[in-house]
Amino acid sequence: MTLRRRVTVGVDAGAHARPVAELARLALAHGSPVVLTTRAGEAADLTSVLAVMDLAIGSGDEVVFEVADSPGAAALLDALEAVLSRR
Repeated sequence: MTLRRRVTVGVDAGAHARPVAELARLALAHGSPVVLTTRAGEAADLTSVLAVMDLAIGSGDEVVFEVADSPGAAALLDALEAVLSRR
């Protein structure tokens, strides 16, 4: 089963280098693949900073995080959401 979390980006500058690097760090530490998908349907592996930045996610955009249901997956989604919802 896959867990999904829809998040509205609250970071004023959008998904720029610093928050994307933090997202990648969290995904790598979790160990399971995490996919970020935009409203337009474009997707990227969250561990690839360049792939995520290539999506050009701006403030106010809606994205979906997807991760396999595993121990710590819900906490990971909470942490990912916290990174992108900051203002």
